[in-house]
Amino acid sequence: MPSSSLLAPIQFGALTLALTSGLAQASEREVSLNVPGAELHATLSLPDGAARPPVALILAGSGPTDRNGNSVAGVQTDVYTKLSAALNAAGVATLRADKRGVGQSVPADRREEALTFGDYVNDASAWINWLKADDTLGSVAVIGHSEGALTGLAAALKAPVSAYVSIAGAGENIADTLKRQLQGNANLPPDLFREASQAIDTLRSGQRVESVSAPLMALLRPSVQPYLISWMQLDPAALLAQLQVPALIVQGGRDLQVSVQDARRLAAAQPAAQLALIETMNHVLVDAPEDAAGNIATYSQPALPLNPALVQTLTSFLQRALK
Repeated sequence: MPSSSLLAPIQFGALTLALTSGLAQASEREVSLNVPGAELHATLSLPDGAARPPVALILAGSGPTDRNGNSVAGVQTDVYTKLSAALNAAGVATLRADKRGVGQSVPADRREEALTFGDYVNDASAWINWLKADDTLGSVAVIGHSEGALTGLAAALKAPVSAYVSIAGAGENIADTLKRQLQGNANLPPDLFREASQAIDTLRSGQRVESVSAPLMALLRPSVQPYLISWMQLDPAALLAQLQVPALIVQGGRDLQVSVQDARRLAAAQPAAQLALIETMNHVLVDAPEDAAGNIATYSQPALPLNPALVQTLTSFLQRALK
């Protein structure tokens, strides 16, 4: 099990740190990997002058989010580019990868119904093994953001790593999350909620839903059901309880998509993990105002710096865990 020194939660308020930039330059190169059903692409960033540096695989969140943290849906954050630069400055190499079907990672079968959550897990596992096989690199960690936290966790259990980091990772099964979100939607009529709830239960049991009402198609359309079914087979807290390496759970207090309760649920499942709650950080890992509109506005401001407490916590954890 991880060291007991990682037991205590860390609370951060409006902490500001004078972070030194430019301490280490990094060199980047494009890399690719052929896996069953896809050709994957990523950027490998190496701190200059470091011999066999430890390396962190950065896994993106949900939707069409690329290796840099940007989306064809209009979200422009550069969050993973900034995360990579911060880790490089601390002497940690990074591999930030395009997910299958996003950016330059092209699947052989582009149909939505051909994609499962297991594909993402297998792809992440392949990248882990690729990094471990490179004798110019040291210990390997996985950093998963949002949905990528579950991908990385499942992959870390399949292809063992030296450390695991969950940033804004859900603490419950996605089926429970969807039900809770739908129940809290005041614009959803009761009959549609009942239909959606029953459909989610059916999908969680591993079965497809033949008929879906038009208002629910965006969420439960037939072509996305194989992905949802495979996703619903994974419970993040149960998986984290199985992990036998140092783990860090990071959650922002102003995250509009994932809650502090999720982070506490994960920490309860793995008491040896380090828990860092950062009060002013939002889902794209920057300081955000309390109002929702101002918070969401940060999703299109890529020049905003990462929350400094996140950088300090993450680099300190990795430097200890990847010695």
